[in-house]
Amino acid sequence: MNWIALTDAEQLTALIKHSSQKPQVIFKHSTRCSISSMAKARLERSPTPDGVDFHYLDLLQYRQISNSLAAQFDVLHESPQVLLLIKGECVYAESQSGISMEDLLEHLNSK
Repeated sequence: MNWIALTDAEQLTALIKHSSQKPQVIFKHSTRCSISSMAKARLERSPTPDGVDFHYLDLLQYRQISNSLAAQFDVLHESPQVLLLIKGECVYAESQSGISMEDLLEHLNSK
C-alpha cells in the first residue's frame, strides 16, 4: 500500500476537492495505540483497490487536521478511524476494530 502522508490543511483541502474525480481514503492513526497499529496492518495486508488514494494521518503530530475533518464532515474524532470521501462528502466512517478493507470496498462499490 502506498500511503500518502497527510500533513497540512492545504493538502486536506486539495484531497477533498480531488475526491470529486477519485475516491479518497483517510486513515487516522495513533502511533501509541495497539488497536490502531492492528487496524493499519490489516489494511496493509489487504489487496489495495485501483483508482483510490490512501492517506495516512498521524494523529499525534497533526491533531488539528483530525479536528478539521471531524468538524467538516460531522464525524466524531476517533482513533483509529477510516474515512471514505467521494465527491466532497464523507460517505463512510469506521473506527477501531471495525476497520476493514472489505467494508471500505463495499461502500466504495455502492457509490
